[in-house]
Amino acid sequence: MKYRITIIDDEPIICRSLKLALEKEYDVETFTDKDKALESITKESCDLVLLDLCIGEHNGIETLKKIKEIDSTTAVIMMTAYASIRSSVDAMKNGAFTYLAKPIDIEELIIFINQALEFKQLNKHIEYLNDELAGRHKYSDLIGETSAMKQIYEKIELFKDTDASITITGESGTGKELVARAMHFYGRRKKGLFMAVNCAAIPEGLIEGEFFGYKKGSYTGAAADKKGKLEMADKGTLFLDEIGDMPLNLQGKLLRVLQQKEFTPIGGTQAKKIDVRVIAATNRDLEQMVKEGTFRQDFYYRLNVVPIHIPPLRERKEDIPLLCKYFINKCANEQAKRINGLTAKAESILLQHPFYGNIRELSNVLEYAAIVCSGNIIDAHHLPEYILNPKNDDGNYKSTMNFAGMTLRDVERIVISDCLKRNNKHQRKTAEELGISERGLRDKIKQYGL
Repeated sequence: MKYRITIIDDEPIICRSLKLALEKEYDVETFTDKDKALESITKESCDLVLLDLCIGEHNGIETLKKIKEIDSTTAVIMMTAYASIRSSVDAMKNGAFTYLAKPIDIEELIIFINQALEFKQLNKHIEYLNDELAGRHKYSDLIGETSAMKQIYEKIELFKDTDASITITGESGTGKELVARAMHFYGRRKKGLFMAVNCAAIPEGLIEGEFFGYKKGSYTGAAADKKGKLEMADKGTLFLDEIGDMPLNLQGKLLRVLQQKEFTPIGGTQAKKIDVRVIAATNRDLEQMVKEGTFRQDFYYRLNVVPIHIPPLRERKEDIPLLCKYFINKCANEQAKRINGLTAKAESILLQHPFYGNIRELSNVLEYAAIVCSGNIIDAHHLPEYILNPKNDDGNYKSTMNFAGMTLRDVERIVISDCLKRNNKHQRKTAEELGISERGLRDKIKQYGL
């Protein structure tokens, strides 16, 4: 199928000569009247427009703007006998692909037409890939039909196109980043980058450079300029994972950036403007941290404009069958197997398990089961041992495999909580059993709100 080219020029002889030169390779239509041309483009889109800068008394720049309003993907090449730097800049600012001076060199024109059409196809391909990426991250990865999940879907729809800062809370493994990605990839910022930063994984000495970037020579080892996450996330989303682990001094600096919408790289002298949407996530109690003075109150309120809480899996067990179906299909595809689902017994066992590692743990369990399953359905004996025999007579977990998919912080909290219960909250006995000092235990109790 030939590309469709529309020529708009008030000189009929130019229209005819250009059509004669191009019609062998392209489907060409010519107009000396810009209104008729716009009407035609509105009815049937074209791939490229050759547009004269002056169409009689009309300004071609205004026609260019209208063409872009009709279809922003239409490539436009401007032509004029009165070339000037100012007019070329105006054309390029308003979306023209390039600017050619008359008389038109046909060979040069064909080169630019091919480049413009290739660029258009590349943009189309990028848009397709972005849509594919968005499809992976929206509700395809957020599984659940409980009322709690429906409320989360409603909040995503409500706030995805706003610039309001969002704080997502929930235990480790509940899918906080998936919610953040859905906000980004289905919001108006989807064409920008989704820049995720794990605040707990970056050494404190390097974290400031990671956010703000630095100039060459600003400190030992800075051999070249480096962009920070803030600059990379411009026009997109900055996702601050484990925000509760961010140092206090950096909280203050980021607060100023979010308020002033500008920052200065380390070693730099000029501030850079940014347009970024911030989404934070944590499994910690930020309100309690504010009371304890370990998290800035003003930063907390700046981030927590829209709070979203994701409940643990044990509080929405009705979603487990749906999640099982999703993960089994995913594992079967990855392992090139045909697995149709779970037996009733296997599903019953999973429904009774507490899943302290939440969805991440369920995913790991089903991945294991899919690997050991030799048939086309997962049965109880395919599940990990710790799922089948989760506790000893005293109620303690037999194996640390129960903590699969959990962070060390979550494991520590559960172990300390269980030990306190077992010792009726007697701190000295609990500290002795855990092998730590009573002061250390008190610090942990305060830290985890136990």
